[in-house]
Amino acid sequence: QVQLVESGGGLVQAGDSLRLSCAASGRTFSNYAMGWFRQAPGGERRFVAAINWSGTTVYADSVKGRFTISRDNAKNTVALQMNSLKPEDTAVYYCAASRVLTSTTQAVNYWGQGTQVTVSS
Repeated sequence: QVQLVESGGGLVQAGDSLRLSCAASGRTFSNYAMGWFRQAPGGERRFVAAINWSGTTVYADSVKGRFTISRDNAKNTVALQMNSLKPEDTAVYYCAASRVLTSTTQAVNYWGQGTQVTVSS
């Protein structure tokens, strides 16, 4: 079992930056790829970014060049640095752990409880 706890969400203005963090506990953190997904009101949960144990990263096209995912295997944490935020980035952001690097919700093994990010225009 892996427990994931997100932090760092909030209300910001368009163009601002925000950093989300996810703390993991339980099974060996380095065995899992970590990712971020988001879900806007009335929408599906969608992939944002992911990183495997060795640092290989994958991004959704909508966030490439603006968001950066990183992980600290010694501290069991993963972060999402979000720059140049847009109103369409507004969503609940979920931390995810999976046994393989993935962009699909079906392959995620563990989810965090989510943190709200709201970007005003």
